[in-house]
Amino acid sequence: MDAAHAREVDDYAKGRIISDAPLSRPVPVSLRYDPDSSPATVRFGFPGAVEWSFPRTLLETGLRAPARRGDIGVWPCGRVQTVVELHTGDGVTVVQFDTTALLRFLRHTYAAGASVTTG
Repeated sequence: MDAAHAREVDDYAKGRIISDAPLSRPVPVSLRYDPDSSPATVRFGFPGAVEWSFPRTLLETGLRAPARRGDIGVWPCGRVQTVVELHTGDGVTVVQFDTTALLRFLRHTYAAGASVTTG
């Protein structure tokens, strides 16, 4: 790896779509971070080529306390779950994650961006 360039992070997590239905639906979510193109942004990719980009700080804050920016909200749900709420013109999608998967992803983003200098 070239020390001048940090590496991209491409993790995966299983989310659960929360709806009015009696059972929630599991959904695979790709968690991406590219410090070379956008060091302040994380991306969540859903099936059907749907991708949401938002500030990494929103995810960090939302793991501890409710946080919202624009069309995206993140908040803790109990001790081991985190909710990500995504608003579109068609409605709202609510996805629940194991907090440990999101924390692991954030740790990977910190490690990947360690060679990126800010100034």
